Amino acid sequence: VTLKLSTLTPFARGGNRVCYVHPEHPSRCIKIRRPDFTLEDLRRKKGFPKNLRPLSWFDDNLEEFNVMQDIARRFGDEAFTLLSHCYGFEDTDLGRGLSSELIRNGDGSIAHSLKQHVWLYGYTDELRAVIEKFCTTWMRLGIPSRDLLVHNLVVQCSESGKIQRLVAIDGLGSATFIPDSWLPRRARIAKAARKITNLHKRIEELIASCARKDP
Repeated sequence: VTLKLSTLTPFARGGNRVCYVHPEHPSRCIKIRRPDFTLEDLRRKKGFPKNLRPLSWFDDNLEEFNVMQDIARRFGDEAFTLLSHCYGFEDTDLGRGLSSELIRNGDGSIAHSLKQHVWLYGYTDELRAVIEKFCTTWMRLGIPSRDLLVHNLVVQCSESGKIQRLVAIDGLGSATFIPDSWLPRRARIAKAARKITNLHKRIEELIASCARKDP
């Protein structure tokens, strides 16, 4: 079955992909490569030696699928208290898309990114506690990721508005040739801890930006 997305409006747009609500499963989204930015374009933008890598290396959907399969195998269900689930590939009229869990709040609305949430509601003690829980578990497990960005983390709330958890929806995997699974556990934990330290700096920058009312 080919899903029809061309008549739908994406709810989110990133540098390389656009996201649609799954037309048959409201609790899922479909991530599609931007049609105006091909894998060849992406590779062409990279400098030497990255521009020598095969096109498949630049496919965000393929990388995310492989990384999520590896995380599920290595860390089990606990990892998905921190991450959105990945359900695999589906054919669409816009090309092959990756089906993933769409994080919704208790009232059915799509969860805001951490960046949006802080702008709308501020950096509350309740949010701080949820972030600390996320960070502690992330470091203990040693989840592999690129930089944890405030627009790639979403804040899921109950129907009453109580914050339930922080969820990473993008930016997983490794930016190097060496897969994280090849590293010793101590090195994986140390790398995850560095990502969390950088996340705290980004949150501090976000809070300061909100205080200045920067865009």
